[in-house]
Amino acid sequence: MTGSEAPPSFRLAYVPGVTPGKWVRIWQERLPGTPLDLLAVPAAEAERLLREGAADAGVVRLPVDRTVFSAIPLYTETTVVVVPKDHAIAAVDEVALEDLADDVVFHPLDDTLPWQGLPGRPAVERPATTADAIALVAAGVGVLVVPQSLARLHHRRDLTYRPVTDAPRSGVALSWPEDRTTDLVDDFIGIVRGRTVNSARGRRLSPAEPPKGTTKSTKSTAKGTAKDGTKSTTRGTARDQPKDQPKGGARRSGRPAREAAGGTSAAGGRRGAATGRGGTPAGRRGARPGRPRRRS
Repeated sequence: MTGSEAPPSFRLAYVPGVTPGKWVRIWQERLPGTPLDLLAVPAAEAERLLREGAADAGVVRLPVDRTVFSAIPLYTETTVVVVPKDHAIAAVDEVALEDLADDVVFHPLDDTLPWQGLPGRPAVERPATTADAIALVAAGVGVLVVPQSLARLHHRRDLTYRPVTDAPRSGVALSWPEDRTTDLVDDFIGIVRGRTVNSARGRRLSPAEPPKGTTKSTKSTAKGTAKDGTKSTTRGTARDQPKDQPKGGARRSGRPAREAAGGTSAAGGRRGAATGRGGTPAGRRGARPGRPRRRS
């Protein structure tokens, strides 16, 4: 790579309501030399963006075309109804679709819920976007049923929301073109699935990095050598020492133990010869026990 070439980047598309911040932070920690570019796209445009190669992967809403895209489901959102704070629904903890029968329920053109039949009374005109529908709810014209993340995204002080127990739900998934599963896509899959930095999948080891376990094996070998060698040798040496050897290890003079005990010196010859038990000179059988020999 020359100095004028930019490093390869990973392009991640995401739809409204999705918050990829946690994954982005982990990416920056693990791959600081590879930029991650975030592309905010409408939910309806996400598949086209991926199909055309404008993004490497996307956090999108299900369903996707599984003949073209691979997908890893991440979570399923709770569905809520957004109402004014003075609406009757604001006084309860949760509602069912039948509780919306008398309300005008907006169905924006960018709705992401897989409806089989729309609840409530239909609006005269469908709002173009969820944001437009939220503005109409604030004006007291009707209510809106959306995934909870979108209710939070468009939060207003004069509005609130409650769970709808029997409404369809929106699933969120990581998706990418199946025929373009690159190394960077594998890296991001590993992050999303919670793999550690040392995981064998979703991570490429640099040539200079030792395989996992090498350091531990080396340490274990070193410890084993110390235990089997140095410690054993030291203990064995202590056991093999004579019992009458003074504590403290080696003697300064370097002479045998018996000579040191008897006070023999190199200049004195037999003077101060070693004695036996009771002070009897070693090698003399006729001397009286207990009486030391008088020196002349």
